[in-house]
Amino acid sequence: MKMKKLMAFGLAGCLALSATACGGSGDTATTAAASDTAVAADDTTAAVSGDDTQAAAGDSAKGLTPEERAKEFITVGTGPTSGIYFPIGGAFATALGDYGYQTSAEATNATGQNIQNILNGDAEIAIAMQDAVMQAYTATGAYEGKEPAEGLRALMRLWPNYVQLVTTADTGITSVEDLRGKRVGVGAANSGVEINARMILDAYGITYDDITPDYLAYGEAIDNMKNGQCDAVFVTSGLPNATVMDLGVSYDMVVIPIDGEGREKLINNYPYYAASVIPADTYNNKEDVEGVFVYNIMLVREDLSDEMVYDILNGVFENISTIKASHNAADKNIDITFGVDDIQLPLHPGAEAFWKDNGYIK
Repeated sequence: MKMKKLMAFGLAGCLALSATACGGSGDTATTAAASDTAVAADDTTAAVSGDDTQAAAGDSAKGLTPEERAKEFITVGTGPTSGIYFPIGGAFATALGDYGYQTSAEATNATGQNIQNILNGDAEIAIAMQDAVMQAYTATGAYEGKEPAEGLRALMRLWPNYVQLVTTADTGITSVEDLRGKRVGVGAANSGVEINARMILDAYGITYDDITPDYLAYGEAIDNMKNGQCDAVFVTSGLPNATVMDLGVSYDMVVIPIDGEGREKLINNYPYYAASVIPADTYNNKEDVEGVFVYNIMLVREDLSDEMVYDILNGVFENISTIKASHNAADKNIDITFGVDDIQLPLHPGAEAFWKDNGYIK
């Protein structure tokens, strides 16, 4: 592999973050079982760790030798430093570094940039939301009119991103339909959050002509809402999100449900979404709030050798405790036992071999 001279971005700091201190960023999970797994993953099969993880993580003979591994450089595409992608992506870089690779975690604008970096060869693996990935892969939605990104390949499933639509009580907004005529933070243009917002609004028969869209990252949009310059904000991340938690401390925050016929239409049109809830007391919500989630997946460069990709997965699961320690969402949702059934993007052949060897693909 061609060596890259990229600086690591605060990996030690990422791993020191507490499970609840990290915010989110901004990407076939349609069954009730998938939803239950994402909401309460700690009730599923016990996490594999230590010697058990190593034993379950495939045949290391199919990977690289330590000498070969030490010559390879892996750049991990993460997200903004304020979001959840950054600490978890940083933990992947640390885990693979401990396994013998040269690694770096790159702060990015998350899904959109990570997709492009993978296609350009500027990252070896990168985190992205599956809805945006599938639109890029099929040249639909936000990627309509572009060439299909047929070179995208998946490494593994990650954690679910919950679409959270938040406002304050003084706006009077209690439903998605109430967004008509309002100023809405929809995420940075063509970001994973903005793709989510556009799909959800469309499912309820709302276009950007019906609202005043603010193309801001949700942290900036929430700051505007605090100043009375924005009425509602789309936030897509794992739970809980630190920025949303902060809003709820000083303001009478409302989490708007994504439910009813609009949600049914969304899931029917885009099967990578699944119905779920934001559990009571996640923020200041006293009851469960109906909503949807979409999985994040780890992308991998198509041109990496099968042996290296197989070896990367060996390294990930041999050092899974490092990744689990990076954030609550990773601790509950990143584990070899969860398999790859939720991934719609084709797996890299090396990843496919790994998951077959571990019994998750027949």
